[in-house]
Amino acid sequence: MIILGNTILSDEVYLEQFVCNLQVCKGACCVEGDSGAPLEEAETLKLEEIYPKVKPYMLPSGIEAVNTQGTWVRDFQEEMTTPLVKGGQCAYVFFDGQNIARCAIEKANELGLIDFQKPVSCHLYPIRVTKYPHYEALNYHRWPICNCARKKGKKLKVRIYRFVKDALIRKFGPDWYNDLEEYIRFSFEEDRK
Repeated sequence: MIILGNTILSDEVYLEQFVCNLQVCKGACCVEGDSGAPLEEAETLKLEEIYPKVKPYMLPSGIEAVNTQGTWVRDFQEEMTTPLVKGGQCAYVFFDGQNIARCAIEKANELGLIDFQKPVSCHLYPIRVTKYPHYEALNYHRWPICNCARKKGKKLKVRIYRFVKDALIRKFGPDWYNDLEEYIRFSFEEDRK
């Protein structure tokens, strides 16, 4: 376990390997599950603001879900999340020409229409962040639909914290990430002695 400021990282975050393989999984993490993407409070406000610019890239079923439920919801655990289409895929999903689930929010961002990439929980995946009163815990969320990502990560030798580098910097800042890399580098050097 690594403790950095007000964060605690499980060993798996810096030991396990992972690289998404969308050609194999088809973006299943946006379609499977019993809840939408976890949201921070500021993100719920952002979704309300950007929805008109995201809507053109959504499927009719996703638009209907937002019209019925809102741009965000509270799930069965009272957590703030993206809405789902009839308990299935995220309302913000669309499918590309290869039938891969993509994010309409990210599409609007890529086109320069909005300044919000996507929920940080999606950007951080497979890391899940749990907030406690005095710290945040970062854990590796192991899901069978990501077996192909583990296989690809091992083949490419990419550890989880490197795969989600941009998301970790977005969430915790560049100094935090540099401290993480320094800690890991020092720890591995000590292990080699």
